[in-house]
Amino acid sequence: MSNYVLSSETRDKLMGVATPTIATALFRRGLRNQFIQDVRPLSPKKANMVGQAFTLRYIPAREDLNTLEVFRNPEHPQRAAVEQCPPGFVLVMDSRKDARAASAGSILVSRLQVRGVAGVVTDGGFRDSPEIAALDIPSYHHRPSAPTNLTLHQAIEINGPIGCGDVAVFPGDVLVGDNEGVIVIPAHLADEIATETVEMTAYEDFVTEEVMNGATIIGLYPATSDAPKLKFAEWRKQKGR
Repeated sequence: MSNYVLSSETRDKLMGVATPTIATALFRRGLRNQFIQDVRPLSPKKANMVGQAFTLRYIPAREDLNTLEVFRNPEHPQRAAVEQCPPGFVLVMDSRKDARAASAGSILVSRLQVRGVAGVVTDGGFRDSPEIAALDIPSYHHRPSAPTNLTLHQAIEINGPIGCGDVAVFPGDVLVGDNEGVIVIPAHLADEIATETVEMTAYEDFVTEEVMNGATIIGLYPATSDAPKLKFAEWRKQKGR
């Protein structure tokens, strides 16, 4: 697991930036595959999901090892992950992009919410999805799925490297989720990405206002002269940003 600790300052910065802005900042650094594919929010939320990754990996189920009795074991990896995921972290599940059986249901996600977990992400599906959608905790999946996870998934490992929606996720990486989806920031880049994207967001907001007032994007987005930069500086003073 990464030794990186997400600071409250970096968390607050990332709460105010969108995943497309983060994707552009990562692209500048050569990272082109950080947005988790085919995963979307169960319901829109007013604030971003921001937290470090705590992972759970599933493998294909083997019938003789996946009976309902396994849930009686408090060390069952799925149950243990729900109880061990630290507050402020995001539980990320590698379900092999297979939504034919659920990765978890509303009771487990409710438990994560009560424990102060920042969010939950799977590249499979959730059962009880209407109930999960009504919770406050940000939750992301591919699609609803009623069958119990034991039907197809065997929980096998907690807090190791995983793949989720074709993205490598290492424990401690920083996940940001908004109403478009979820992006993964390598832990060692999180602080600088947060600082850069706050600046990018301010400029994007300025550009949007200019465009809505009739300005052309040529020379403005991106800025190719000092004129828009100077106007942006004045805009920031007026907006207190």
